[in-house]
Amino acid sequence: MSASPAMQEYLAEAYRIAYYQDNDPYISTSALAEVMHVSAPAVTRMVQRLRDAGYLEHEPYRGIMLTQQGQQAALENIRRHRLVEVFLVNVMKFGWDEVHDAADTLGGSVSDIVVDRMEIMADFPRRCPHGEPIPSAEGVMPRVRDFPLNEQTPGEIYAISRVNTHDADKLKYLGELGLKPGSKFLLNSRAPFNGPIQMSINGETLVIGHELGGVLRVCSPEAFELK
Repeated sequence: MSASPAMQEYLAEAYRIAYYQDNDPYISTSALAEVMHVSAPAVTRMVQRLRDAGYLEHEPYRGIMLTQQGQQAALENIRRHRLVEVFLVNVMKFGWDEVHDAADTLGGSVSDIVVDRMEIMADFPRRCPHGEPIPSAEGVMPRVRDFPLNEQTPGEIYAISRVNTHDADKLKYLGELGLKPGSKFLLNSRAPFNGPIQMSINGETLVIGHELGGVLRVCSPEAFELK
């Protein structure tokens, strides 16, 4: 049974959750319901469909885990989505705050041949405009290790690794500040009690709030270039 677009979306989100967990391939159905913005009964019904089709395993009290077939379907969906986003931004010049929903729509209809051509025209990107890694055509996902900006040690130089939001207003604001994946900066200070964060970037001093700092995932400048 081939996965429908709705099934592929669930599989992709399940993969994303598990990807950023350390050494635990199982995820909870409640976590999946939260990211999909659906009710618990809706997730239960979809999990049943995916299990019956061989895309995942469900173990009581541990959660769900994608099978090899499920991982393959998830990676194909993620690759299409992220390459479409890059193509829309780098080639068609859309704003990075405009492309998530468009990529959801287009990703379900473009063929593998078109996606491969998009990859060539976008110069073989390793990350999407928001910093998420792009799986290879062979289904290999690069490993990303990054951490919330609002938990990091001042006095160090960091690179923006990912921007963990699809909120268009936040993305537009961060873009205006120059805080996009790949941008390097010096973290000057973090005020206590969830106070503001001060950084130096491109010769300027910026101050952002603690909450917005949590949206930004950072790494060392060397780690930004995925291996």
